[in-house]
Amino acid sequence: MRYGLILTAPSIAGQIELAKRADAAGFESVWTTEFYNQHGLVRLAAIATATQSVKLGTAIAYAFMRTPMLAASGAMDIDEISGGRMILGLGTGTRSMNQNWYSMPFDEPPARRVGDAIGLVRAAIAAQGGGGLEYQGPSYQVKIPQYSRPGAARPAIPIYLAAVNKGMIRAAARHADGLVGHPIFTRKYMVDVVKPALSGSECALTPYIITSIHDDAAVARNEARAQIAFYYTTRLYHSVLEPHGWQSIGETISQAFRKGDFAAMTAAVTDEMVDAIALTGTPDEVKDGISQWEGIADHVLFYSPSIGIKRDRLMQNMASIVDVFGSR
Repeated sequence: MRYGLILTAPSIAGQIELAKRADAAGFESVWTTEFYNQHGLVRLAAIATATQSVKLGTAIAYAFMRTPMLAASGAMDIDEISGGRMILGLGTGTRSMNQNWYSMPFDEPPARRVGDAIGLVRAAIAAQGGGGLEYQGPSYQVKIPQYSRPGAARPAIPIYLAAVNKGMIRAAARHADGLVGHPIFTRKYMVDVVKPALSGSECALTPYIITSIHDDAAVARNEARAQIAFYYTTRLYHSVLEPHGWQSIGETISQAFRKGDFAAMTAAVTDEMVDAIALTGTPDEVKDGISQWEGIADHVLFYSPSIGIKRDRLMQNMASIVDVFGSR
């Protein structure tokens, strides 16, 4: 199994520090995230200059908040800076994120639109040798007769797509090289829902794993519990609960969130849910526990909880992840 690290340090300097540490420890990959106050591609470019061999991914960069041409040029720039180590992970975001955070319309079926966006990104990368670029899709149309991209590191760059529900999972199977699994994926959901939908495609499942390491296993478990509660405030993700019959738990979390009762949100997450989703415990327990993902995914992305966690503890946890799973 290959290991990746989601870089959720509070500062860019902290992300660079952790990326260098993961690179030296033999990790397969490091990944930046994107939010309304941080740009995943800019941060990844800085990390590219500070690392040597680790693969560099966005998990994820927003697909609709920038044009596919900007996603393609950003990916090619980072690929050139890094000598061919880039993985472009894209995600659609929710309707409210598109509209409220970025004032972007969300009036097309996202699975269809993101497939067209990926098609344009691939076309732009493939046209790097010159001769122009013309793309005509249902959502995106581009005509640049003078298009070329001198200095590109590779003729193609892997493109991954974030997906939760069945429509987006099918879109990943059709259009992407990999599917970035959401942090709240349970192993059962991946086995029963995600992997069958990817069967027969070239799309590799690459899931987040919420990971908390602490000498006090109860502390680690509760850190993961709070992170899980945070995600299940979004009803869009409640489909992951269905194979377990846990829909009522998701509704309890949503109701507590509307009341501002954060303690009740966290308390609603059962130990069974934590065990099904996250990897928590002492260093030895976590090292043994990763075997539960064997056969589900060949490349997993460790993701530290951050909800309610102080900066020093967040950095300590990510450093512990590198120490436990590093091969050098």
